[in-house]
Amino acid sequence: MIVGVLALQGAFELHQQRLSELGVASRQVRTPRDLIGVDALVMPGGESTTMSKLLTSSGLFDAISELLAAQVPVFGTCAGMILLAAEVEDGRPDQRSFGAIDITVQRNGYGRQVDSFETDLVIPALGTGATFHGVFIRAPKVVRVGEQVEVLASHDGSPVLLRQGVVCVASFHPELAGDHRLHARFLNSFQQSQTESI
Repeated sequence: MIVGVLALQGAFELHQQRLSELGVASRQVRTPRDLIGVDALVMPGGESTTMSKLLTSSGLFDAISELLAAQVPVFGTCAGMILLAAEVEDGRPDQRSFGAIDITVQRNGYGRQVDSFETDLVIPALGTGATFHGVFIRAPKVVRVGEQVEVLASHDGSPVLLRQGVVCVASFHPELAGDHRLHARFLNSFQQSQTESI
């Protein structure tokens, strides 16, 4: 298995570290060629409008759209969530998103950099009573959830970890927690679905 990690902005190396802890090979993705042969893709945080421009100028936007159409699993965190969402509030008019998960997100919905925070999240998918340390930095807030979307965790009544098909998104930065369980859950969930479809 090879997991591509979008390396345009953000803590992509920490995502690679979490994957390495799981014994999973990863590859930094900066051009469409880097996507050849990847089995899954991680889209880290960053500044979503800048990332949208870089995705377009590099040719990656169309290449990732093709991956999504082919049902290649994708895990988007923070700005990655914004880029994968069906609708984005407060985005620039020229900002593009993939519309891969039926949610509406509000950019910087939890406030600016000074409003960043950390909290323990209850995530039943990790086990009964399991918690995960969530790091929220200029995080997007989910303001609408489509009927086909599964909410895996919430904070103060707002969904912060969601899944639809092979697409998983998080408002927070799981790579910064020094905990690879969510990366493992992402990989295991799509491996299981592949096995069940055979």
